[in-house]
Amino acid sequence: MEKKRTDLEQKELNNIVNENDFKYYMQDIERYYFGARYNYNELLNNEMVPFKFKTIISKYLKDDVDLDTTLESHFFYLNKDSFDYRVFKQLRSRIRVSEYKNNVDQSRGFKEKVYTVEQLTKMSPEEKLSKGIIIRELIVSKLALFAFSV
Repeated sequence: MEKKRTDLEQKELNNIVNENDFKYYMQDIERYYFGARYNYNELLNNEMVPFKFKTIISKYLKDDVDLDTTLESHFFYLNKDSFDYRVFKQLRSRIRVSEYKNNVDQSRGFKEKVYTVEQLTKMSPEEKLSKGIIIRELIVSKLALFAFSV
């Protein structure tokens, strides 16, 4: 006989599934894509992540950023005065986000937008909250990663 799940158990199961939906690594001809729910430790332990990106994390980011920090949290609070901002700027990073629609017809929902790291850091965390921004993905240029000197 199959045991029925309580609502709380089902909700926790859905959260686990949904969390892993945003932990991915992909690439195409020009770019690498990293799901924003990855933390830096998980990226370092993922054999598919490019070795050079792992080296950049180990050599340049681990002193300023806790390795348990997710990409989502890191980019939400990233500011222009930090060294890690310069690293991601050098990598020509872009960040895919979901944000509230600002339609005149008052339709609800989210739209997807891609910001450069410079554009995203111009906004304060409070401004990001007011726009309903959710960080979804880090996009790194393959050419910029290739040219990055470690």
